[in-house]
Amino acid sequence: MDNDDLPVGRILSRRELFSLFGAAGAAATAGGALLLARRATPAAAQGAETSTALPACVVRPEVTEGPYYVDEDLLRADIRSDPATGTVKEGAPLQLSFQVMDVNGGACTPLPNAEVEVWHCDAAGVYSDVSDPGFNTVGQEWLRGSLMTDDAGMATFTTIYPGWYAGRAVHIHFKVRPDTTSVFTSQVFFDDALSDQVFANAPYAVKGRRSTLNRTDGIYQAELLLDVTATADGYQSTFPIGIDRSTLSNGQPAAGPGGRGFPGGAAGRGGPPPAGR
Repeated sequence: MDNDDLPVGRILSRRELFSLFGAAGAAATAGGALLLARRATPAAAQGAETSTALPACVVRPEVTEGPYYVDEDLLRADIRSDPATGTVKEGAPLQLSFQVMDVNGGACTPLPNAEVEVWHCDAAGVYSDVSDPGFNTVGQEWLRGSLMTDDAGMATFTTIYPGWYAGRAVHIHFKVRPDTTSVFTSQVFFDDALSDQVFANAPYAVKGRRSTLNRTDGIYQAELLLDVTATADGYQSTFPIGIDRSTLSNGQPAAGPGGRGFPGGAAGRGGPPPAGR
């Protein structure tokens, strides 16, 4: 079995955390590394998974980009529509912000002019602009886009709460390019209790009960869990991420185990994917 879904980023060391934040507020994790404890925003649904919000300068794990990445070069904040037709994808509104920080030599500062790119499936579990055994959406470009971070290191997208497909927990893919020669690739995940709440409503409910939760997804890691709150018309979340450019490669992680499920259908629709895909 390949190890493409293993983290290649790193968590800040004890010395780095003390250098950045001081001794106060540092809490030991089971693995011995130190994370700065910060009160998490109350979960949007009862029974939510317990997670401590991590400080912006903790470097998150890097994981596989999966098999549905397409280099679209679409610079836009609202990614819900297909640029060619104007058709807007239905779903619970989601405002997703990335707070990108530069970790360098013990300093932690906002990283402006970094490109943040996101892509994810629609409410039915289908990706745009790809051909798969269960669907063909080539030429459509909904739920894909990129933004440059502002002076505060922020990039905010308007999208929808993603759907699900067999073999994967609910997630959104993203890349951060701090410059023209390096890239950080990962995914963010959603609390299972919140997803159950969202999927009980249209247009998600018609797909039925999902088969894969965070704990059974081979790519999921707690550091990648979004802290989502409800808004008047949907949901919003800000994902802080520290980028240590000295750890980044100039390549793209290959799709690893668990990167492909069965988009576009119920669990197992169309049978398992061919070996190695």
